[in-house]
Amino acid sequence: MPMFKRCESMSLIIAYVGKKGCVMAGDKRRIAYFGSKEERELLEQEIYTGEITNDEELYARAKELDISLKITDDATKVKSLENVAVGEVSSRGTMETKRKRIYGTTNGFQIIELTGSEIINRKRGDSSIIVFGNKITKSLANEMLKKRWKPSFSLKYMGDIFGQILDDISKKTPSVGTKYDVVIQQNDLYIDKVQPYLDEVIEMDINLLAKFRAKLRDDLLQQNETIKLASTIIDEGPVGVVDSIDEKMIQVKLNPDVRAFDINWKLLAKPGENVIMFVEGDDEALLEDQVVIENEVLCIKRNKANLKCDIILCHLE
Repeated sequence: MPMFKRCESMSLIIAYVGKKGCVMAGDKRRIAYFGSKEERELLEQEIYTGEITNDEELYARAKELDISLKITDDATKVKSLENVAVGEVSSRGTMETKRKRIYGTTNGFQIIELTGSEIINRKRGDSSIIVFGNKITKSLANEMLKKRWKPSFSLKYMGDIFGQILDDISKKTPSVGTKYDVVIQQNDLYIDKVQPYLDEVIEMDINLLAKFRAKLRDDLLQQNETIKLASTIIDEGPVGVVDSIDEKMIQVKLNPDVRAFDINWKLLAKPGENVIMFVEGDDEALLEDQVVIENEVLCIKRNKANLKCDIILCHLE
């Protein structure tokens, strides 16, 4: 049965946008699942329909389905960007990350959906109560908002109410954590300037996301290359021959199948090129002496004189 990993942070974000400004609250829970796709989807369905009501039931049911869980409560789902409150829910599979974001400020909001860093859908508005979440969290939040929220409330009081709602819902479903963040933002722009302002902020934010994804991709490629190079490190066998001697400092000409890197995996010498080493102790090196690694120790083959160098010696791939 194929194994599948999925990270899910779609739990609950509540936002008010209107003439007073924007207040946004989001919980901090993130759940990572590892197991078969079919069993994972069954577990998610039971969470999001309310069959599973707390962490203990979630762990027990995951064990029955042979699914490993990692639950954390440190995700940042709401933040401020200039005079805009930003909320995001996301799900990350093996191939791509899907994001849904709301950008809100006084007299305006935009909701965008992204695959990777590409916008695939956009919705605009000037005022609304907006709830991001799964089936059970949205249902519970909307029910509580009808009873507790009024448009006459101050932004700070709205934030307090949203926080109380998040806390109450965390007691009814494990998809929402007990920790949450609240963000309030306002601007003094004319109404006709709000949407162009949001366009600018969103473009800036998406560009930052694209740069972050590019750096992450480059870092992963570098990490993979490092792992690949590490597998070629020489721990036994010939390295080269002594090509030049200056007291304890010698130059070693690398063999045709050997190259040298620094500790940051920058190529220092190709096959046939020279590297500098130092002879330790009272032993001496002679021209044409073979340099080898024996029992993971760099030395001269003839007299076992230990050699010192600050390089990594590797076979060609």
